[in-house]
Amino acid sequence: MSVPTRRGRGRRRSTSAAVALTAGLTAGAALLLSACGPDDPAADGTTTTPPAGSGGPTVSAAPAGSGSRLNGTAQGGLTISDGSRYVVMNGTRVDFGTLVRDLTWSPDGSRAAFVDGDGDLAVSNPDGSGRQVVAKNPGGQTWSHPTWQTRKADASSGMPGLDNLIFAVRSGGTTRLEAVPSSGGTPKPISLNEMASENPDPLPTTGNTWPNAGSEGAAVYANPDSGKVYIRDDNLRQQGSVLASGSEPAMTTDGNEDVVFVRSVDGHDHLFLEESTNSGPSFKDLTPDAATDYTEPAFSPDNRTIAARTPDGIVELPADGSGSPAKVSDYQGLPAFRAS
Repeated sequence: MSVPTRRGRGRRRSTSAAVALTAGLTAGAALLLSACGPDDPAADGTTTTPPAGSGGPTVSAAPAGSGSRLNGTAQGGLTISDGSRYVVMNGTRVDFGTLVRDLTWSPDGSRAAFVDGDGDLAVSNPDGSGRQVVAKNPGGQTWSHPTWQTRKADASSGMPGLDNLIFAVRSGGTTRLEAVPSSGGTPKPISLNEMASENPDPLPTTGNTWPNAGSEGAAVYANPDSGKVYIRDDNLRQQGSVLASGSEPAMTTDGNEDVVFVRSVDGHDHLFLEESTNSGPSFKDLTPDAATDYTEPAFSPDNRTIAARTPDGIVELPADGSGSPAKVSDYQGLPAFRAS
């Protein structure tokens, strides 16, 4: 007996339904963001030094005249990590005491997760203090783009709770998705089962990257080889399906599981929004007049705003497509939002 996917059930998706999503990297998008190294001065000329031996943070005050580079992070929870040890947040810059790559936040904003200067997966307090390695890179691998997968246990359905970090592992010329408990452990490849009756084409088991978790165990990810975005459900059994052609997806956390992703149109990277409707998925180009590239999108905690990277800095735009992108920071890096 075939089991319908969420996308055939109307506007809202139930936790018992099965879905999965992936998005491939756009051409030229860097997985590990380049920036100044751990012993280099900050990009704007200021320097800070973490407490000796502590690995703790130091706040770096913004120099005079730099307000336009920081104003977008003073409110709304926007943070920017650029592969250096400095994270732009709360209208200033914080020294995490190690390189910070692909910073992401737990749903409640109480913990940060990132790939540190040793290539390990680390978690810390929001200011970089209390850093702990939750998974040690064995060597010969490049880890990237962790995302927090959480779900409350549901005794009525037999659904266990989840508090994992899903991330991409590149080794031997290919990439796969793995997961580890956020409290620490040994990473394991995640299952990418499919609903064979509805998805006759096998889902790719390698080449997957750019995972982003939504709610109730669901996540999206990308596959550069296929050039598609996929969705994955981790409920009683793991199931998934292709969503659309694109890359670098991000999913809302409000239960609707709408998805923003990147797709090349007429020579530029555009942002597209996928929404679930009673008649199936609906797709909207949020940047139809793009004269630049919009990449690496992220939803705000209330899912009403999308931040994205451009060659000139970070922009924000309404998630419903009702407005145009507006530049909020000159800083270059990966945007993410922290709930307060």
